[in-house]
Amino acid sequence: MGAKLRVYKRRIRSVTATKKITKAMEMIAASRVVKAQRQVAASTPYASELTRAVTAVATGSNTQHPLTTEVEQPTRAALLLITSDRGLAGGYSSNVLKAGEQLTERLKAEGKEVDAYIVGRKGVSYYSFRERKVVESWTGFTDNPTYADAKAVAAPLIAAVLQDTAEGGVDELHIVTTEFISMMTQTAIDDRLLPLSLDKAVAESEESSKGEILPLFDFEPSAEDVLDALLPRYVESRIYNALLQAAASKHAATRRAMKSATDNAEELIKSLSRLANAARQAEITQEISEIVGGASALADATAGSD
Repeated sequence: MGAKLRVYKRRIRSVTATKKITKAMEMIAASRVVKAQRQVAASTPYASELTRAVTAVATGSNTQHPLTTEVEQPTRAALLLITSDRGLAGGYSSNVLKAGEQLTERLKAEGKEVDAYIVGRKGVSYYSFRERKVVESWTGFTDNPTYADAKAVAAPLIAAVLQDTAEGGVDELHIVTTEFISMMTQTAIDDRLLPLSLDKAVAESEESSKGEILPLFDFEPSAEDVLDALLPRYVESRIYNALLQAAASKHAATRRAMKSATDNAEELIKSLSRLANAARQAEITQEISEIVGGASALADATAGSD
């Protein structure tokens, strides 16, 4: 076997092994995204109804609560960035990081300092490489987040909002994540969680309740106590839903990237097979030419001796 043919066969074996890996990862991602979609569908109604309840309390009372009251001149904002722990997902994490950069620049242009809170190793590595300060980070659960993970993320953020800015607190809480729209479409978005934008919340609540007007309530023991109890749950549920949306988006992006890699491997194998066949045919042709040439030379030598 010629050297060129050996090289082609070695490359075909290597690409075939890679194709098996990418195909397996595609199938795993496909199974996980279905589970993640179900979790998103299950968590969204709870988050919507909780937002509706908080909105009802905030609009139905004159209570000035720190989690719903706009600061006249906000000077500090917290940014929660949700990325992935792993790669091999196309532009999933880079799109979130780009949206985070755009939001950071916008907040700084408004004269606000930005405190970064990061979920996922990709985001942590991005900030670490650029030597940027991260207040707190979480890793290890982005593929399959739980409500306990959401509570762990929400706790320091709520504490920062409740704390005075002179002591390291923040006036606003923003989140950057990826919204799962379909298997083919996932979009990086940014949203302000706190202070709760009542106009936007009312619109969302009316939309989720099919246009019904928010009812009036009496609150016991007081509206402020109700907000103290509901708003942490609101933040936790919104962060949990965002984590689930991000997980579903990541699995869909991984499936799409691995399918593309598998298809590319198949095309490369076909191309290498054609080159290997051409090299083998050239070797056979050369061997036939050598045999014919040798036979001709032997016949000439025999005729000369006669």
